[in-house]
Amino acid sequence: MKLPVLKIGDLTAEVPIIQGGMAIRLSTARLAAAVAQEGGIGLIAASGMAFDELRKEIRLARKLTGGKGIIGINAMVAAREFLGLITTAAEEKIDLIVAGAGFSRDIFAVGREHNVAVVPIVSSVKLAKISEKLGAAAIVVEGTEAGGHLGTQQSIKDILPDIVKAVNIPVIAAGGATDGAAVAELLKLGASGVQMGSRFAASEESNGAPALKELYLKMTKEDVVQIDSPVGYKGRAILNPFAKQVLEGTQPRPRTCDNCLKQCSRSFCIIRALTRAQQGDVETGLVFTGANMWKIKEILPVKEIFRRLKEEIAKI
Repeated sequence: MKLPVLKIGDLTAEVPIIQGGMAIRLSTARLAAAVAQEGGIGLIAASGMAFDELRKEIRLARKLTGGKGIIGINAMVAAREFLGLITTAAEEKIDLIVAGAGFSRDIFAVGREHNVAVVPIVSSVKLAKISEKLGAAAIVVEGTEAGGHLGTQQSIKDILPDIVKAVNIPVIAAGGATDGAAVAELLKLGASGVQMGSRFAASEESNGAPALKELYLKMTKEDVVQIDSPVGYKGRAILNPFAKQVLEGTQPRPRTCDNCLKQCSRSFCIIRALTRAQQGDVETGLVFTGANMWKIKEILPVKEIFRRLKEEIAKI
Protein backbone atom coordinates (compact mmCIF):
# COMPACT_ATOMS: atom_id res chain seq x y z
CA MET A 1 0.00 0.00 0.00
CA LYS A 2 1.31 3.43 -0.91
CA LEU A 3 1.04 5.98 1.89
CA PRO A 4 -0.90 9.13 0.96
CA VAL A 5 0.18 12.57 2.13
CA LEU A 6 -2.07 14.27 4.69
CA LYS A 7 -3.26 17.77 3.81
CA ILE A 8 -4.78 19.94 6.53
CA GLY A 9 -5.51 23.43 5.22
CA ASP A 10 -2.21 24.78 3.92
CA LEU A 11 -0.21 22.10 5.73
CA THR A 12 1.06 18.91 4.09
CA ALA A 13 2.44 16.00 6.11
CA GLU A 14 4.44 13.61 3.96
CA VAL A 15 3.49 10.74 6.28
CA PRO A 16 -0.22 10.71 7.34
CA ILE A 17 0.55 10.08 11.01
CA ILE A 18 -0.30 12.40 13.89
CA GLN A 19 1.31 11.70 17.24
CA GLY A 20 -1.30 11.90 19.99
CA GLY A 21 -0.99 14.79 22.43
CA MET A 22 -0.56 12.98 25.74
CA ALA A 23 -0.72 14.94 28.99
CA ILE A 24 0.56 15.61 31.50
CA ARG A 25 3.99 16.37 29.93
CA LEU A 26 4.31 13.03 28.18
CA SER A 27 4.22 14.74 24.78
CA THR A 28 6.70 17.58 24.97
CA ALA A 29 8.94 19.31 22.44
CA ARG A 30 11.41 16.45 22.05
CA LEU A 31 8.75 13.93 21.02
CA ALA A 32 6.77 16.34 18.83
CA ALA A 33 9.93 17.46 17.03
CA ALA A 34 11.09 13.90 16.40
CA VAL A 35 7.74 13.02 14.81
CA ALA A 36 7.73 16.20 12.71
CA GLN A 37 11.24 15.45 11.46
CA GLU A 38 10.04 12.07 10.17
CA GLY A 39 7.31 13.72 8.09
CA GLY A 40 4.44 13.23 10.53
CA ILE A 41 2.65 15.78 12.73
CA GLY A 42 4.02 16.20 16.25
CA LEU A 43 1.81 17.47 19.07
CA ILE A 44 2.82 19.10 22.34
CA ALA A 45 0.34 18.31 25.13
CA ALA A 46 -0.54 21.75 26.49
CA SER A 47 -2.92 20.74 29.29
CA GLY A 48 -1.38 21.25 32.72
CA MET A 49 1.30 23.63 31.42
CA ALA A 50 1.69 27.28 32.39
CA PHE A 51 1.55 29.68 29.45
CA ASP A 52 5.29 30.48 29.64
CA GLU A 53 6.12 26.77 29.76
CA LEU A 54 4.04 26.15 26.65
CA ARG A 55 5.79 29.01 24.84
CA LYS A 56 9.18 27.50 25.71
CA GLU A 57 8.12 24.05 24.52
CA ILE A 58 6.85 25.39 21.19
CA ARG A 59 10.05 27.38 20.65
CA LEU A 60 12.19 24.37 21.59
CA ALA A 61 10.30 22.14 19.15
CA ARG A 62 10.91 24.69 16.38
CA LYS A 63 14.59 24.83 17.28
CA LEU A 64 14.91 21.03 17.27
CA THR A 65 13.30 20.78 13.83
CA GLY A 66 15.16 23.74 12.39
CA GLY A 67 11.82 25.37 11.70
CA LYS A 68 10.76 22.53 9.41
CA GLY A 69 8.00 19.99 9.88
CA ILE A 70 4.54 20.38 11.39
CA ILE A 71 4.16 21.10 15.10
CA GLY A 72 0.80 21.42 16.85
CA ILE A 73 -0.63 21.37 20.34
CA ASN A 74 -3.32 19.28 21.97
CA ALA A 75 -5.42 20.84 24.74
CA MET A 76 -8.33 19.62 26.87
CA VAL A 77 -11.45 21.73 26.39
CA ALA A 78 -12.31 20.76 29.98
CA ALA A 79 -9.25 22.62 31.31
CA ARG A 80 -10.01 25.98 32.93
CA GLU A 81 -7.07 27.58 31.10
CA PHE A 82 -8.05 26.09 27.73
CA LEU A 83 -8.67 29.42 26.00
CA GLY A 84 -5.43 30.89 27.35
CA LEU A 85 -3.44 27.85 26.25
CA ILE A 86 -4.73 27.81 22.69
CA THR A 87 -4.33 31.59 22.41
CA THR A 88 -0.74 31.35 23.66
CA ALA A 89 -0.01 28.64 21.09
CA ALA A 90 -1.66 30.64 18.32
CA GLU A 91 0.43 33.70 19.21
CA GLU A 92 3.51 31.50 18.90
CA LYS A 93 2.35 30.65 15.38
CA ILE A 94 1.75 26.99 16.08
CA ASP A 95 0.75 25.05 12.95
CA LEU A 96 -2.44 23.50 14.29
CA ILE A 97 -4.55 23.17 17.44
CA VAL A 98 -6.11 19.83 18.35
CA ALA A 99 -8.75 19.90 21.11
CA GLY A 100 -10.51 17.06 22.93
CA ALA A 101 -12.22 16.16 26.24
CA GLY A 102 -15.13 18.39 25.31
CA PHE A 103 -16.18 20.62 22.42
CA SER A 104 -15.41 24.34 22.12
CA ARG A 105 -16.71 26.97 19.74
CA ASP A 106 -14.16 29.51 21.04
CA ILE A 107 -11.37 27.63 19.34
CA PHE A 108 -12.62 28.54 15.87
CA ALA A 109 -12.45 32.29 16.58
CA VAL A 110 -8.86 31.90 17.79
CA GLY A 111 -8.04 29.91 14.66
CA ARG A 112 -9.47 32.58 12.36
CA GLU A 113 -7.80 35.46 14.20
CA HIS A 114 -4.34 33.88 14.08
CA ASN A 115 -4.70 31.85 10.88
CA VAL A 116 -4.12 28.56 12.69
CA ALA A 117 -5.67 25.26 11.58
CA VAL A 118 -8.26 23.99 14.07
CA VAL A 119 -8.74 20.23 14.49
CA PRO A 120 -11.40 19.16 17.01
CA ILE A 121 -11.56 15.60 18.36
CA VAL A 122 -15.06 14.17 17.84
CA SER A 123 -16.80 10.82 18.09
CA SER A 124 -20.09 11.40 16.25
CA VAL A 125 -21.44 12.45 12.86
CA LYS A 126 -23.27 15.36 14.53
CA LEU A 127 -20.12 16.91 16.00
CA ALA A 128 -18.18 16.20 12.82
CA LYS A 129 -20.71 18.20 10.80
CA ILE A 130 -20.78 21.03 13.35
CA SER A 131 -16.97 21.17 13.30
CA GLU A 132 -16.90 21.47 9.53
CA LYS A 133 -19.59 24.17 9.56
CA LEU A 134 -17.68 26.20 12.16
CA GLY A 135 -14.49 26.10 10.11
CA ALA A 136 -12.45 23.08 11.21
CA ALA A 137 -9.53 22.35 8.88
CA ALA A 138 -9.83 18.65 9.75
CA ILE A 139 -11.22 16.45 12.51
CA VAL A 140 -9.80 13.64 14.61
CA VAL A 141 -12.37 10.88 15.02
CA GLU A 142 -11.72 8.96 18.19
CA GLY A 143 -13.14 5.49 18.85
CA THR A 144 -13.41 3.66 22.13
CA GLU A 145 -10.01 2.02 21.55
CA ALA A 146 -8.27 5.34 22.26
CA GLY A 147 -6.39 6.09 25.44
CA GLY A 148 -7.36 8.71 27.97
CA HIS A 149 -10.75 10.41 27.86
CA LEU A 150 -13.37 8.71 25.71
CA GLY A 151 -16.29 10.31 23.92
CA THR A 152 -17.84 7.03 22.80
CA GLN A 153 -18.03 3.32 23.53
CA GLN A 154 -18.16 2.52 19.81
CA SER A 155 -15.23 1.14 17.87
CA ILE A 156 -13.35 3.49 15.53
CA LYS A 157 -13.98 0.95 12.76
CA ASP A 158 -17.75 1.33 13.24
CA ILE A 159 -18.00 5.12 13.44
CA LEU A 160 -15.30 6.09 10.94
CA PRO A 161 -17.03 5.23 7.62
CA ASP A 162 -20.19 7.22 8.43
CA ILE A 163 -18.23 10.27 9.50
CA VAL A 164 -16.02 10.15 6.41
CA LYS A 165 -19.19 10.21 4.27
CA ALA A 166 -20.71 13.06 6.28
CA VAL A 167 -17.95 15.69 5.85
CA ASN A 168 -15.67 17.08 3.16
CA ILE A 169 -12.67 17.83 5.35
CA PRO A 170 -9.84 15.42 6.22
CA VAL A 171 -10.77 12.80 8.80
CA ILE A 172 -8.01 11.48 11.02
CA ALA A 173 -8.79 8.16 12.72
CA ALA A 174 -7.70 7.58 16.32
CA GLY A 175 -7.88 4.58 18.57
CA GLY A 176 -6.04 1.28 18.74
CA ALA A 177 -3.43 1.66 15.99
CA THR A 178 -0.01 0.47 17.14
CA ASP A 179 1.48 -0.91 13.90
CA GLY A 180 1.45 -0.52 10.13
CA ALA A 181 -1.31 -3.06 9.55
CA ALA A 182 -3.69 -1.13 11.84
CA VAL A 183 -2.80 2.16 10.14
CA ALA A 184 -3.44 0.66 6.70
CA GLU A 185 -6.80 -0.72 7.82
CA LEU A 186 -7.98 2.70 9.00
CA LEU A 187 -6.77 4.37 5.80
CA LYS A 188 -8.71 1.79 3.77
CA LEU A 189 -11.82 2.64 5.79
CA GLY A 190 -11.56 6.19 4.44
CA ALA A 191 -9.34 8.01 6.92
CA SER A 192 -7.02 10.67 5.51
CA GLY A 193 -4.58 10.05 8.35
CA VAL A 194 -4.16 8.17 11.63
CA GLN A 195 -3.44 9.48 15.11
CA MET A 196 -1.27 7.23 17.27
CA GLY A 197 -0.75 7.75 20.98
CA SER A 198 0.34 4.51 22.63
CA ARG A 199 3.09 3.71 20.12
CA PHE A 200 4.70 7.13 20.74
CA ALA A 201 4.16 7.01 24.50
CA ALA A 202 6.40 3.94 24.35
CA SER A 203 9.16 5.75 22.46
CA GLU A 204 12.60 6.90 23.57
CA GLU A 205 11.62 10.53 23.00
CA SER A 206 8.46 10.31 25.11
CA ASN A 207 8.86 12.34 28.32
CA GLY A 208 7.67 9.50 30.57
CA ALA A 209 9.92 8.21 33.35
CA PRO A 210 11.66 4.84 32.85
CA ALA A 211 9.34 3.20 35.39
CA LEU A 212 6.30 4.29 33.36
CA LYS A 213 7.73 2.88 30.14
CA GLU A 214 8.56 -0.37 31.92
CA LEU A 215 4.93 -0.64 33.00
CA TYR A 216 3.82 -0.29 29.37
CA LEU A 217 5.95 -3.26 28.40
CA LYS A 218 4.82 -5.41 31.34
CA MET A 219 1.07 -4.81 30.99
CA THR A 220 -1.31 -7.40 29.53
CA LYS A 221 -4.61 -7.11 27.70
CA GLU A 222 -6.41 -7.80 30.99
CA ASP A 223 -4.81 -4.71 32.53
CA VAL A 224 -6.80 -2.34 30.29
CA VAL A 225 -9.74 -0.80 32.19
CA GLN A 226 -12.08 2.18 32.07
CA ILE A 227 -12.39 4.51 35.03
CA ASP A 228 -14.66 7.49 35.72
CA SER A 229 -12.59 10.63 35.28
CA PRO A 230 -13.36 13.73 37.36
CA VAL A 231 -13.54 15.54 34.01
CA GLY A 232 -16.89 13.82 33.41
CA TYR A 233 -15.81 11.24 30.83
CA LYS A 234 -14.76 7.63 30.94
CA GLY A 235 -10.99 7.25 30.83
CA ARG A 236 -9.03 4.26 29.56
CA ALA A 237 -6.20 3.37 31.91
CA ILE A 238 -3.87 0.62 33.10
CA LEU A 239 -5.10 -1.36 36.10
CA ASN A 240 -2.53 -0.35 38.70
CA PRO A 241 -3.19 0.15 42.44
CA PHE A 242 -4.52 3.70 41.91
CA ALA A 243 -6.92 2.69 39.11
CA LYS A 244 -8.11 -0.20 41.28
CA GLN A 245 -8.92 2.27 44.07
CA VAL A 246 -10.83 4.50 41.63
CA LEU A 247 -12.86 1.54 40.40
CA GLU A 248 -13.68 0.61 43.99
CA GLY A 249 -14.31 4.22 45.04
CA THR A 250 -11.63 4.06 47.75
CA GLN A 251 -9.12 6.52 46.26
CA PRO A 252 -7.96 9.41 48.51
CA ARG A 253 -10.03 12.56 47.97
CA PRO A 254 -8.19 15.85 47.27
CA ARG A 255 -7.60 18.01 50.34
CA THR A 256 -6.89 21.07 48.23
CA CYS A 257 -8.04 22.08 44.74
CA ASP A 258 -6.07 23.91 42.07
CA ASN A 259 -9.26 24.64 40.09
CA CYS A 260 -7.60 23.28 36.95
CA LEU A 261 -10.86 22.12 35.36
CA LYS A 262 -13.99 24.04 34.38
CA GLN A 263 -16.07 21.33 36.04
CA CYS A 264 -14.76 18.58 38.30
CA SER A 265 -16.35 15.84 40.36
CA ARG A 266 -13.39 16.10 42.78
CA SER A 267 -13.27 12.33 43.06
CA PHE A 268 -9.51 12.75 42.63
CA CYS A 269 -7.13 15.31 41.13
CA ILE A 270 -6.52 14.12 37.58
CA ILE A 271 -3.70 16.59 36.85
CA ARG A 272 -1.73 15.42 39.88
CA ALA A 273 -2.53 11.76 39.27
CA LEU A 274 -1.29 11.93 35.65
CA THR A 275 1.78 13.90 36.74
CA ARG A 276 2.70 11.26 39.31
CA ALA A 277 2.59 8.59 36.60
CA GLN A 278 4.63 10.69 34.16
CA GLN A 279 7.28 11.10 36.85
CA GLY A 280 7.46 7.35 37.46
CA ASP A 281 5.05 6.75 40.33
CA VAL A 282 3.11 3.88 38.78
CA GLU A 283 1.54 2.87 42.09
CA THR A 284 -0.38 6.05 43.00
CA GLY A 285 -0.36 7.68 39.55
CA LEU A 286 -3.03 7.42 36.84
CA VAL A 287 -1.63 5.71 33.73
CA PHE A 288 -3.74 6.35 30.65
CA THR A 289 -3.42 3.79 27.86
CA GLY A 290 -4.87 2.87 24.51
CA ALA A 291 -6.73 -0.43 24.19
CA ASN A 292 -3.80 -2.05 22.38
CA MET A 293 -0.83 -0.72 24.31
CA TRP A 294 -0.24 -4.29 25.56
CA LYS A 295 0.82 -5.27 22.04
CA ILE A 296 3.89 -3.03 22.25
CA LYS A 297 6.95 -4.93 23.45
CA GLU A 298 9.79 -2.47 22.77
CA ILE A 299 10.67 1.12 23.58
CA LEU A 300 11.91 2.45 20.25
CA PRO A 301 13.27 5.72 18.86
CA VAL A 302 10.73 7.67 16.78
CA LYS A 303 12.88 7.24 13.65
CA GLU A 304 12.67 3.44 14.01
CA ILE A 305 8.93 3.55 14.70
CA PHE A 306 8.39 5.40 11.41
CA ARG A 307 10.73 3.06 9.53
CA ARG A 308 8.81 0.01 10.71
CA LEU A 309 5.40 1.59 10.06
CA LYS A 310 6.35 2.45 6.48
CA GLU A 311 7.88 -0.98 5.91
CA GLU A 312 4.78 -2.77 7.27
CA ILE A 313 2.39 -0.63 5.24
CA ALA A 314 4.41 -1.07 2.05
CA LYS A 315 3.90 -4.86 2.30
CA ILE A 316 0.09 -4.53 2.37
